[in-house]
Amino acid sequence: MGVLSQQKQRFLEELWCYYNQHGRHDLPWRIAEQGDELNPYKVLVSEVMLQQTQVTRVIEKYDEFLGAFPTIETLASARLGEVLRLWQGLGYNRRAKYLWESAKLVHKRGSFPAELGELVTLPGVGVNTAGAVMAYAHNVPALFVETNVRTVYIHHFFPNEQAVRDTEIIELLQETIDQEHAREFYWALMDYGSYLKKQVRNNSQSKHYTKQSKFEGSSRQVRGMVLRELSTGEKSMAELAKQIDDKRLTSIVETLENEQMITRKGKNITLT
Repeated sequence: MGVLSQQKQRFLEELWCYYNQHGRHDLPWRIAEQGDELNPYKVLVSEVMLQQTQVTRVIEKYDEFLGAFPTIETLASARLGEVLRLWQGLGYNRRAKYLWESAKLVHKRGSFPAELGELVTLPGVGVNTAGAVMAYAHNVPALFVETNVRTVYIHHFFPNEQAVRDTEIIELLQETIDQEHAREFYWALMDYGSYLKKQVRNNSQSKHYTKQSKFEGSSRQVRGMVLRELSTGEKSMAELAKQIDDKRLTSIVETLENEQMITRKGKNITLT
């Protein structure tokens, strides 16, 4: 790799200084069960939960979820409805279905994927999630760019630029990543990036930035309301309509049924 420039050296010093002083070392998904190894299934659970969800909300659900589904085998053998019921409060319920489907595929093949190319074949697992599993579970210096990584590298290397491409960040990441301690390096990036987000708000400088759609009044909100109502037990369409006054209700129920997240039983509807 050669000698790092002074700018990159300063960046690494600031990154590790922040992590050593303020790192979130006690997050439950960072605690090894034995030795230095992390369970790849539990890493995948945490990574899927953390997609577009605040850490504080995930902490509340992570232990509860693993209490019900401590292994990938228990998740694979569960009903989707059980999984969706426990997922309530995290939002983006398709993630729960993808995780459940992934568990079934892994259980069928007999072992958890240990290569990036295998991980991305799982439902809902993209390059970023797969890279995170490789780094955290296996300490492999996989290269991936998500919002915290963007925040850190844009702040240090592109402070006055717009439309910064992920390929530019990947080049810097490749030059600065700790090859022997990839796991902790990414933890440091996550923690430092989380801190910087509150200070600089620079993700709009990324070429790949898209503003998150408004949740209030969205069909996503109505989907969540339907699943939340059904998590307490089966309901008729009329009972759902009493609780959810929205003209899109019928079409959303039909969509959820087509996605096999809910099931009709006569006049009643239940989680699958």
